[in-house]
Amino acid sequence: MRDSENEVRRRVREGDREAFAQLYEEFARAVYNHGLRLTGDWSTAEEVMSETFLTAWRTRDRVLEEGGSLLPWLLGIATHKADNARRGQRRRQLFLARQPQPPAEEDFAPRTVGRIDDARRLRAVQAALGRLRRQEREVLALCVWSGLDYRETAEALGIAVGTVRSRLSRARRKLARLAEENPELPAGRGEMTSAAAIAALPVREELT
Repeated sequence: MRDSENEVRRRVREGDREAFAQLYEEFARAVYNHGLRLTGDWSTAEEVMSETFLTAWRTRDRVLEEGGSLLPWLLGIATHKADNARRGQRRRQLFLARQPQPPAEEDFAPRTVGRIDDARRLRAVQAALGRLRRQEREVLALCVWSGLDYRETAEALGIAVGTVRSRLSRARRKLARLAEENPELPAGRGEMTSAAAIAALPVREELT
């Protein structure tokens, strides 16, 4: 497995377009999901995904020839893109808040109910994550939802493993406290999204 991963690294580093296309096929969904959890917006998550792979292609020469899966590298890029997107969202929200509200239009499309339900769950996640500092939110998203272990998360963010552990620990304590203070925070159907549930989700152990 490691030899195969190192071969992918070598080919990506050398600009092999087929290898990069395979990288996209394998990890595009994971990058999109990571962007969605950090930004809370579907269209923004798509932009994060596109910008992540564009940046990855432009900076492919920075890929080390050995080191295993390239997912931590991609999610590290996506984390920075999502952070930039969140700042842009805040600026747009402040601008829109000063504008008159347009009249509401009803949408009777059959998929509307499911879309609203998805949006409600996403808002529940964002409500919990919004109480965390950016660094804590990023570590939680990488370790808990993206399934990276401590070492891979450290690689993605360019920080020490001990820093990952301490940030994750603080994030879990804050979420547990939030759950105690707000026991009615919605959990979401079919997905654990309450503060208590998020805090309790497991983290993959480091591979040796």
